Amino acid sequence: MEKDYFAHETAVIDDGCKIGKGTRIWHFSHIMTGCEIGENCNIGQNVVVSPEVRLGKNVKVQNNVSIYTGVICEDDVFLGPSMVFTNIVNPRSAVIRKESYVTTIVEKGASIGANATIVCGHNIGRYAFIGAGAVVTKEVRPYALVVGNPARQVGWMSEFGHRLEFGSEGLAVCPESGEKYRLAGDNVTKVS
Repeated sequence: MEKDYFAHETAVIDDGCKIGKGTRIWHFSHIMTGCEIGENCNIGQNVVVSPEVRLGKNVKVQNNVSIYTGVICEDDVFLGPSMVFTNIVNPRSAVIRKESYVTTIVEKGASIGANATIVCGHNIGRYAFIGAGAVVTKEVRPYALVVGNPARQVGWMSEFGHRLEFGSEGLAVCPESGEKYRLAGDNVTKVS
């Protein structure tokens, strides 16, 4: 049976994984048994996708990213170069904790910048934007822009990746798409 995805000759694809149509897997990457990768994903160089990881459609994984068991990325997620996921809260080399992996969900459209670290169990909301080098130690709201160590929210982002500026009436317009967003308390919603 002919595969309907591309894998570079140096990539290692274990038996028992599901890879969607149109996906591209590049140099020296390892796709492990039991993971699921959606359609039209791009898996960069030197990436590891561990067992039971789920990637939705159109996920972009840049070079040198390890996606460990317990991570779920929904559609249209961007994982920047050398960003890091963890999956154990209290790792010790001499203590086996495979039964203690913690789930982390990266929701639709979220972007995680280069060299950011996501401490396990802290979900990333839809269309959130994690700045380069940030260390996420708590939940990130949908559309939130977070930076720093530990990561703190400094603003809001549109679905197109532009910082939103809200007026006194709580409305903002994305400069590229013209979409409108409403701020109510600690939540942003797209209104058109």
